[in-house]
Amino acid sequence: MKQIEVTIMGQSYILGCTEGGEAALLEAVNHVDREMCAIRDAGKVKARERIAVLAALNVAFELAQRPPASAPSVAPGQVPAPAVSPSTDAAALVRRIDEALGQDGQLI
Repeated sequence: MKQIEVTIMGQSYILGCTEGGEAALLEAVNHVDREMCAIRDAGKVKARERIAVLAALNVAFELAQRPPASAPSVAPGQVPAPAVSPSTDAAALVRRIDEALGQDGQLI
């Protein structure tokens, strides 16, 4: 297992990946970083943990919206390429989650 250092929203992380999986992992890291920075830059959410949860939900929703026939086949340990642009439904879902979390300030 190979270890690589990445930066997400200005914070460094050491991640493990299989040999040959570096490009896919870096693409996934870039996707997560873009999602998290977009949420942070919108200005409504300040806590890093909440930003991470909202970004994870956004990415998961994007993946769930992919048609099964176009789902890429990936080797174990690799991450499928992210969608190029987030769906408007995902953005609406993120707004609804943000509103719900904003009511009590709790993640759980």
